[in-house]
Amino acid sequence: MAKSTNPVAIITGGSRGVGQATALLLASKGWNITVTCTSSMSQAEKVVALCQDLGVEAQALQADVSDNQACLNTVEQTLQKWGRLDCLVNNAGTTKFAFNHGDLDALDGDDFLHIYNVNVVGPFQMVKACRQHLIHSDNPNVINVSSIAGIKGIGSCLAYASSKGALNTMTKSMARNLGPIRVNAVCPGFIQGEWLRKGLGSDNYDAALANIEKTTPLGLAVTADQVAESIYNLMSLSTVVTGETILLDGGFHLTV
Repeated sequence: MAKSTNPVAIITGGSRGVGQATALLLASKGWNITVTCTSSMSQAEKVVALCQDLGVEAQALQADVSDNQACLNTVEQTLQKWGRLDCLVNNAGTTKFAFNHGDLDALDGDDFLHIYNVNVVGPFQMVKACRQHLIHSDNPNVINVSSIAGIKGIGSCLAYASSKGALNTMTKSMARNLGPIRVNAVCPGFIQGEWLRKGLGSDNYDAALANIEKTTPLGLAVTADQVAESIYNLMSLSTVVTGETILLDGGFHLTV
């Protein structure tokens, strides 16, 4: 296929939440999109349809980023379709809900390995697969979707916080060594949405949201759309920025 005149992005974990919001925002800006998911293909196809309604091309691929061959296949199918790659958004992630980090019995080694395989090894494998193609872009960049958990040592579980800390370090190391590809991370705090509501339970979710809105300097908890806006700004507008981990939390980090 002839090279696309539209810029092209791969968004892992693109079937819902931040991934979906980022896909729709980029589509509205004229980007062609590959979204991946591990199991929610019907939802990913809905995201594709919404992107297409905005006048761009899009595709959904089933891919587990912890599987290196799946990463390679994702990139290959994107290149086959559009002949270029301009941005990788490493959004796929996983966790186990065990909020008491002092309860070491709540996790075991297998939990750590699974979470690291998706949250750290997965982004590494995707960058490795994309690097040789990104380098041909006029504005090549990688956005890693991390978390305040990796900065403050808080969050859904100890293994998740540790994995996001590792992702932040990897972001800086890659930025230092992969130029001119820019590599940055966004680190949201509490993100409003059904994923976190499901993990916390509705009562705990509502209580946590109310507390954040009461105590943070900006009086808010971020939305997936707001995270997507910051991702787009780093991708397309902040062209001299690399190696940064940007907190997106309404100032919550100032209170803990």
